Amino acid sequence: MQLASLSWLPGRLLPDLPTFVQGRIAMLPVAAASMVLVFVIARRLGLARPTAAAAMLLYALSPLAVVLHRQIYLDNFAVLWVLAAFACALSPRRHLWHHVAAGVAFALAVLSKETIGVLLPVLLVTLWQGSHPSTRKFSFAGFGSGFVLTGLFYPLYALLKGELFPGDGHVSLLGTLKFQLGGREGSGSAFQDGTDAHQLFTDWLERDPYLLIGGAAAAACAFAVPRLRPVACAVLVLTLVALRPGGYLPQMYIVQVLPFLALALAGVAEAVVTRLPGRPHLRTTAALAAVALAAVVTAPHWYDKDRAAARADDNGVYHDAARWLRDTPVGDRDRVRVVTDGVLWLDAVDAGYRPGTGVIWHYKLDQDPAVTKTLPHGWRDIDYVVSTPALRGEREHLPTLRDLFAHGTPVATFGEGGGRIDILRIRHDE
Repeated sequence: MQLASLSWLPGRLLPDLPTFVQGRIAMLPVAAASMVLVFVIARRLGLARPTAAAAMLLYALSPLAVVLHRQIYLDNFAVLWVLAAFACALSPRRHLWHHVAAGVAFALAVLSKETIGVLLPVLLVTLWQGSHPSTRKFSFAGFGSGFVLTGLFYPLYALLKGELFPGDGHVSLLGTLKFQLGGREGSGSAFQDGTDAHQLFTDWLERDPYLLIGGAAAAACAFAVPRLRPVACAVLVLTLVALRPGGYLPQMYIVQVLPFLALALAGVAEAVVTRLPGRPHLRTTAALAAVALAAVVTAPHWYDKDRAAARADDNGVYHDAARWLRDTPVGDRDRVRVVTDGVLWLDAVDAGYRPGTGVIWHYKLDQDPAVTKTLPHGWRDIDYVVSTPALRGEREHLPTLRDLFAHGTPVATFGEGGGRIDILRIRHDE
C-alpha cells in the first residue's frame, strides 16, 4: 500500500521503465525522510546541530546505505516509521498526542515488517526518558492506544477474510508470523566460517567497516551517556537478534541498524569533545581535527564504494527480460502461463499476461493452495519460466519449480554467469 502510494507518479511519468526501476525511484522520498528523521532524533537527544548533521551524513553516505536505500525492501519502510516513532517519543513538548503518534508510527513499522517489533522495549525506554514524570502514565496509555488500535487493523482484516488462524487450504497471518520469527532455515553462526551469516557479516564489513565497527564501539560507550542510552539499547537489541544462534539473517537486516549506529557514533564523539579540558576554542579545534582525521581515513573507501554503486549497471539483464516479455510473440497471452520472480511479475502483467494464475510468482507454485489447484498436471500446465538468480536459488526447495527446470529449454538468455536471466520454454511432450 505504501509503495503503491509512492510509485504511481514515476509509473505515469516514466511508463517505459521496468516496474522495479519505477519502484526504486519511489524509494527516494523514503530514504530522504529517514535521513531527516535521523537529524531530528539527534537534536531531540540534545546533540548540537553540527553533530546532528554529521549523524545524518554518516547515515546517508555510508556505502551500505547507498546500496540498500534504493532497494525495494520492507525494511526501508519499517525503519522510516520506527524513526518517526522515536522522534515523536522524544518530542520536547511532551504532548500527549505526540506520544499517541509514536504508538501509531511504531504500529505502522510492525505492519510493514513484523520482525522490527523487537525494538518495542527500546521505544518504551525512550518514551520513559522523553515523558514528564507527572504525566508519564498518560503518555504510556496514549502510546499503547495508538499502537494497539492501529496494529489491530491488519489482524482484523485477516480475520474478516478467514485468514487469521492456520488451516487447510489457505494462508494465515499467524502462520506467516510464526514462519517469519522462527520457521525459516537458520543462517548459521556469524562466528563460523562458511555459514550464510558469516558471509553476510563479511560482506557488510567489506562495504563499510568504519560505521559498523566505529558505531558498535560507540554504542557500547553510549551506555555511559544517559541521553544516548536509547540509541545504545537499540544497537544492542538488534545486534543480539542478528547474532542469535540458529536464527535467520536476511541481507537487508543491516538497514535497521544503520541509523542507530550513526547516531551513536556522532553522539559519543560530541560527548568526548565536550568533556575535554581547556577552553571552548581548544575543544572546537579538537573536534575539527577529529573530523579531518575521520575524513582522511574513511573518505577514500567511501568514495570508491559509493562511486561503484552509483555507476554500476546491475539491472541491464532485467531490462532485457522485461523487454522480451513485452515484445516477443508467444501466442494468446491470456492463455499462456509464465512463472517468474517478484521483480518481473508486474512487468509480465503489464505486458498482457493474466495476473494471478497466468503469470505466477514462483513461491506460489507449491505454497499457495489457490494456485496449486489450478495446476492439476503440475509442471505440464506451465509454458514459460523466467529463470532469474532468485528462481535458481529456490528450485531445490520447490518441487514444481525443480521439475520446470528439468523440462525447460532456453529460448533467450540475457547476461552471463550467476546473474544471467534465461527464458525457458517448457517441453510438454516429455
